[in-house]
Amino acid sequence: MTMPLAVRLRPASVQELLGQQHLLKTGSPLMRLIDGEEKHITSVLLYGPPGSGKTTLAKMIAHSGSRSFVELSAVSSGVAQVREVLAAAQERLEHDGKETVLFIDEVHRFSKAQQDALLPGVENRWVTLVAATTENPSFSIISPLLSRSIVLTLRAIPDTDIAKLIDRAITDERGLKNEVTIAPDARDSLVRLAAGDARRALTYLEAAAGVASGEITTEVLSRAVDRVIENYDRGGDNHYDVASAFIKSIRGSDVDAALHYLARMLEAGEDPRFIARRVMISASEDIGIADPQALGLAVSAAQAVALVGMPEARIILAEAVTYLACTPKSNAAYLAIESAIADLRAGKGGPVPAHLRDPNSGALRDGQEKAARELDSYIYPHDLELGVAHQQYLPDALVGTEYYHPTSHGYESRVKTALEQIRKILRKN
Repeated sequence: MTMPLAVRLRPASVQELLGQQHLLKTGSPLMRLIDGEEKHITSVLLYGPPGSGKTTLAKMIAHSGSRSFVELSAVSSGVAQVREVLAAAQERLEHDGKETVLFIDEVHRFSKAQQDALLPGVENRWVTLVAATTENPSFSIISPLLSRSIVLTLRAIPDTDIAKLIDRAITDERGLKNEVTIAPDARDSLVRLAAGDARRALTYLEAAAGVASGEITTEVLSRAVDRVIENYDRGGDNHYDVASAFIKSIRGSDVDAALHYLARMLEAGEDPRFIARRVMISASEDIGIADPQALGLAVSAAQAVALVGMPEARIILAEAVTYLACTPKSNAAYLAIESAIADLRAGKGGPVPAHLRDPNSGALRDGQEKAARELDSYIYPHDLELGVAHQQYLPDALVGTEYYHPTSHGYESRVKTALEQIRKILRKN
């Protein structure tokens, strides 16, 4: 049976690696491990998105010397199997002097008990652990194991390198051997669909080559991956048009349209972190104080997206988008800061009122008696029954200016009522 294209094209040397250039500099920890310069190599945690080369790098480290290579599945291996591997590695080291590299993919799926079972082998260097994870090790790996390892962070493969990989796969003797060609627009679509995942790019390419009659076109690619290829350029107008429609649909409270554009971006391979950033901005700009929980939910969603990744991140984003689209809206806070900035840029401002200055300011140090008296005239709001004092806060040139004009939407209606009373006290109107 022929091996999958992604396996056949696995880089055999550092020179064939695409992406991760930040880890491949001369003298870097990773290069020292691969070049075999470390006599006793340190355990390594490779953290990065799917298809970024974690398994490839693990095997390069393992085969950089005369080390044995053992691979465990975090999905199917239990504590007993971990202990068997460690016992065999200890015996191999004591009898033959041969080191063992233990590779565990998706190590975040190991339970605490399974991770604890690894500690004796790592601590005594019976094995060198090389583990791969798509989840942040700070959250998914126990502290004792984390402290005994170095963490190397891999990034999604850049689009330019994905395109090079596709070209290599078509021409390489290990790949498709020029048996097919790929149309430029189909190549661009495949790069977008890959979304930085080299394995996905090669899997889709192999599927398309299997149904192509000489040339892989966009239509062939659509049939092969069973998806409509969206006309969506992550760096072009369509990208910004869809993102704009997405935000405006949330602002307009059309939850169905917002979910449509969310799906459109996700299906086109948009970075979910980009979407999460837009959601956070929307929560502040378009919802604001009408629902103070919106920003917290958006931030939590962004953190969850970063921890979980695709494809599950789509569910997290859908929850956040649905909430934001359905909740009351207000841009009053956004307009307020824009107005305040506009006044400053127009030269409106002036000195901070004396009674608001730092008690340790130069006015006191320089013995300016009048300024000192003014500093002492500050009224501490907490000493008052209502917690609001009639005193000046804005500079003289801006006294009476109002930047924030709350709406009557959602929670902000309560803020509006309270603010009216607060402003009356502040100004004794």
